[in-house]
Amino acid sequence: MKIKVIIASSLLSAVLVTAMSAHARTVIQNKGSDTLVNVAQAWAEEYQNVAPEVAIAVSGGGSGTGIAAMINGTVDIANASRKMKDKEVKMAQDRGQNPVEHVVGYDALAVYLHSDNPIKELSISQLKEIYGRDGKAKNWSDIGVTVPGCKNNVIVVVSRQNNSGTYAYFKKAVLGKKGKYRSGTLDMHGSKDVVDLVEKTPCAIGYSGLAYATDHVQLVCINKDGNACVNPSVATAVDRSYPIARPLFMYTNGEPQGEIKKYMDWIMSNTGQCIIKKKGYAPMKTVDCK
Repeated sequence: MKIKVIIASSLLSAVLVTAMSAHARTVIQNKGSDTLVNVAQAWAEEYQNVAPEVAIAVSGGGSGTGIAAMINGTVDIANASRKMKDKEVKMAQDRGQNPVEHVVGYDALAVYLHSDNPIKELSISQLKEIYGRDGKAKNWSDIGVTVPGCKNNVIVVVSRQNNSGTYAYFKKAVLGKKGKYRSGTLDMHGSKDVVDLVEKTPCAIGYSGLAYATDHVQLVCINKDGNACVNPSVATAVDRSYPIARPLFMYTNGEPQGEIKKYMDWIMSNTGQCIIKKKGYAPMKTVDCK
């Protein structure tokens, strides 16, 4: 009888210790940009080796989704590939939130073409003619080329959905502050979806983060205002010579404290910045990655 009591007591203690450990575990909610979601997941996985008592729950959905969660106070860290708008900051403050901006890296927003497309270089003006509401480039012949496999020669314009930070940044950088996208664009939910569609569609053009590049599509050299064209790369994103380079943001509610601060400090460390570089983005600082 004593043996049974001892065993039962030991089992109860083990259950209590497990329950206490589970209860003590910190969960950091991290949501937002599809551009950042892959590197955010890589950060979260690696951080388990640093702080196994901290779980990072990562989800995408677009910058707008992350920012909305920050406004509503339902997320610890919001990922965004665009800055929060003044009205969004005010909405958050009106609800008792205090968004603080952290730049965690840079991205070259690449323009993708089908591998058979003969174009190697495009200007910002040409992109505006293709993507803009009043743009005159409806066919590839308007750009001066014939694309093999594109039977009707009509440009298939691939974009992102309007809650995407990539959508917002491309609009501002290419179409201008008051510019609007043309009607009839194919708006994709994710960055990978853009690249996949362009790969399978000879007539298509699309834009997405550099980290989503594959060997099955080509990246276009971009020039602005008659300057020499610049290829998208980590290096040209760092020095901002690429015309469509942008910062990548994480927003916290106030200056980060406790485990959130430790995590954000780790992201900005050599280890965290080497992970973002490995994923195809530009780190915030010069890093020595093995």
